Amino acid sequence: MLRTPPFASWKALLTTALLWLPMAASGDDRAMHDALQAARDQRWHAIDQTAIEHHVLAGYVDYHRLKARLPQAGPDRVLHFINTHEDSPLSGWMRGQAISAYGKAGRYSDLLAVADGVPGSTERQCHYYTALLDSAPTKAAEGGRELWHEGHSQPDACDPLFNTLRARGEIGAQEIWARMMLAWRNGETGLTKYLGRLLGPDWGDGKAAMGRLQADYAAITTIPTCIGPGCQGSGALFEAAMHGFTRADTEAALEAWRKVSPHLSINEAHRRSIEHDLVFYSLVRDIRQNRAWADEAMSRLADDDLLVLRTRVALEDRDWHGVIGWIDRMTAEQRDKARWQYWLARAYEQLGDDATARSAYSRAATERDFYGFAAADHLGQPYALDMSSTQVDPAVRQRVANSPVVRRTEALLRIDEPGLASSEWYAAAARASTEEARALADYAHQRGWHARLVQTTIAAQLWDALPWRFPEAYREQFMHWGERIGVDPYLLMGIARRESAYNPEALSPAGARGLMQLMPGTAANVSRQLGLSDPGPYGVLDPALNIRLGSTYIDEMLDRYRGNRLAATAAYNAGPHRVDRWLRNAPQAFDLFVESIPFRETRHYVQAVMTYRVIFESLAQGGDTRGVALLTPTERQGRYDGSLLARN
Repeated sequence: MLRTPPFASWKALLTTALLWLPMAASGDDRAMHDALQAARDQRWHAIDQTAIEHHVLAGYVDYHRLKARLPQAGPDRVLHFINTHEDSPLSGWMRGQAISAYGKAGRYSDLLAVADGVPGSTERQCHYYTALLDSAPTKAAEGGRELWHEGHSQPDACDPLFNTLRARGEIGAQEIWARMMLAWRNGETGLTKYLGRLLGPDWGDGKAAMGRLQADYAAITTIPTCIGPGCQGSGALFEAAMHGFTRADTEAALEAWRKVSPHLSINEAHRRSIEHDLVFYSLVRDIRQNRAWADEAMSRLADDDLLVLRTRVALEDRDWHGVIGWIDRMTAEQRDKARWQYWLARAYEQLGDDATARSAYSRAATERDFYGFAAADHLGQPYALDMSSTQVDPAVRQRVANSPVVRRTEALLRIDEPGLASSEWYAAAARASTEEARALADYAHQRGWHARLVQTTIAAQLWDALPWRFPEAYREQFMHWGERIGVDPYLLMGIARRESAYNPEALSPAGARGLMQLMPGTAANVSRQLGLSDPGPYGVLDPALNIRLGSTYIDEMLDRYRGNRLAATAAYNAGPHRVDRWLRNAPQAFDLFVESIPFRETRHYVQAVMTYRVIFESLAQGGDTRGVALLTPTERQGRYDGSLLARN
């Protein structure tokens, strides 16, 4: 179980406990809540300034007031606000608002007065470099060309910058052509046509060649190899055309490339991009006719991503000599990961070199991940949790508990502003020292702020603080539904931790919701099976209901795959129909099945969930890994093929 650090005395215990107690909303809080809503709507007459003047969140109302006065408000007032609130995200937000407002108004000297380096967003970068056109033309041109070199439309704020650079000759016909090729490659028809109209008649041969290629990629062997004045457009055209050709017909694309490549004078970057695409799609699509060329090209490209893919192909082919050879070509940083040390061990083992295999297994087993744990199991040794202490110095704890950021966070929660509270907290964690970040994590832990706690460990890179990275969030619900439904509760915890990092309101781009990231359709179907009404898009955010529905759904997946958690977890992420197909074509060993999962997201997901469940169970035993297993004997020794399908 997780334990609160020991205290020197009952007095210290009482003092610290009081620090964690949430304060009820006061009259001042109610006034602040109303004032902030009014400020957002610019209803200044509705704000009781006297009631909020000394409130810890008064800066939030001041932020909206100053924002509303931009761009008329001068940079001195903006800088005063930024300096006053330098320990809050308000500072950065105000700087960004001022840059946008001054840029739109053409008040460039004011913009430069408040800027602190290159801004983050594209729109603000365009304003910033426009402001530098007169005072720092070289820097403006470099930044502007980088923003120009984009195959999608840029914000309107970029137009003054781009127009000026074109007028000055800093963006010329070659840059226009290069962007036109990027736009064509990205399918941006409107931008492609617009850029084409900017080019003069000396680019007519290039536009004609592009037209032929748009109609038929195979024409790449017959178009001129010299495109544009001085052949300056050849590389961009051939790279864009080969990208489309390779995706459409990889085998024919390679045949065409081998014909035309010796006759092309293009730079190394364009050539590498073309060959990278050809190798990637040849391997992904398993085009055996391209294999010899791809293997030869790999030695020139020396790209870790391609070497990883090639190693996975060798594993699929059971080419154990190839596995060793391709791993050896990886960079040391990649090669030394537990994943590849594990596969080196497996390869040497298959080839009868047990001593070398054992050495590689030992290196892999030092890591806290799926392959590290699998290697430890192979060697019959404990898992390497490498857990660090989560004790915090009482003086640091008290200082952080009394800090302005904690006071603001608590106040924002009291006035029902959880989003702003999280912004305050994460900004503080990102800039804190290690000691301060640990105290922030400790505070979040004691307050039960599970999502903020996990994000604090990420922002502060507290990778070994396992009780904080994997807190006992919603433990009672997981244990209850795990026992009632008959599902491993630590598996449920691992899924929730991976899916949402304990944010009960998490919403994925695909529409999955809540702690266990249920799609609305899945939630409705499972609810109907349980005799419950459809929870709808918001009811499913209730943690208790979300856990119940998610537990029921993973139980269905376990039934589908004869209790196998690797297959069920993959199905939870990618869908059962895909996993059914993978199993029918799968290798028979558990590790080869995991490595053969074609979706990187699902492959990593399965490994993470199984690793997390080991950590959760170990933490429940006080950090003791005895009796904890990554896989059951059946999961480790069973066949991963069509026989695993209960409905086979």
